[in-house]
Amino acid sequence: MLVYPSGVDVSSSALRFLTQQLRRHRRTIGSRWRRLSAGRQALLALAHLRVGHTYAQLAAGFGVGTTTAYRYVTEAVELLAALAPSLADAVRTASMKAFVILDGTLLPIDRNAADRPFYSGKHKKHRMNVQIIADPFGRLPRASSALPGAVHDIKAARTHGIIDALKEAGVECWADQGYRGANGTIRVPYWGRWETLSVGQQAVNRSHAKIRALVEQAMATLKTWRLLRKLRCSTTRITTLVHAVLTLHPTCSN
Repeated sequence: MLVYPSGVDVSSSALRFLTQQLRRHRRTIGSRWRRLSAGRQALLALAHLRVGHTYAQLAAGFGVGTTTAYRYVTEAVELLAALAPSLADAVRTASMKAFVILDGTLLPIDRNAADRPFYSGKHKKHRMNVQIIADPFGRLPRASSALPGAVHDIKAARTHGIIDALKEAGVECWADQGYRGANGTIRVPYWGRWETLSVGQQAVNRSHAKIRALVEQAMATLKTWRLLRKLRCSTTRITTLVHAVLTLHPTCSN
């Protein structure tokens, strides 16, 4: 395999943050010697998440074995995921905002036709459903655990307790028609064909759509991590990967 120098479009603050976490972790577990320093391990993990390089490519580029590359990435990802904000943290943050936006995103996965629970009828592909909470500035305070793509958005939000948590905190939330019937503090557009809606209802729906458009910036945050554009790992690891990205997001914004 040929190896050449390359760049990763991640801020140095993200590299420093992950390096510090890895150094602290190594001291905690008493790890004395590694093939890679904490800084190099952090760079290896960021290259995997941001660029989506395979373990074989990472191993060749960093001069380690494929198994070592897998172990280093897994360790860093699990460490980051453990630091991700919980739903309670996100709701606490949301309570200080004028409103939040709730939406679901479907992450593509590599599965065959037999895996029906992961098949999204909307996109006609196998995907995982992740619920996103965005603030009025398009920032990403919370991404839920991943559920099979066949799960509807409102069911996913209820399963994660998002709707009840926002209601209890009194946080106003804008959402699309996929959350119709959620009630509580969830606001959805008026239902019906455009021509059957009154002029006032059409105006409300236009305003609603403009507000909801802010969630696209939060969605784009996840998609800039190219590993999430096509996940080829076990579905049990996807939640950990999403939460690792959620932890890195604030450091990459600095």
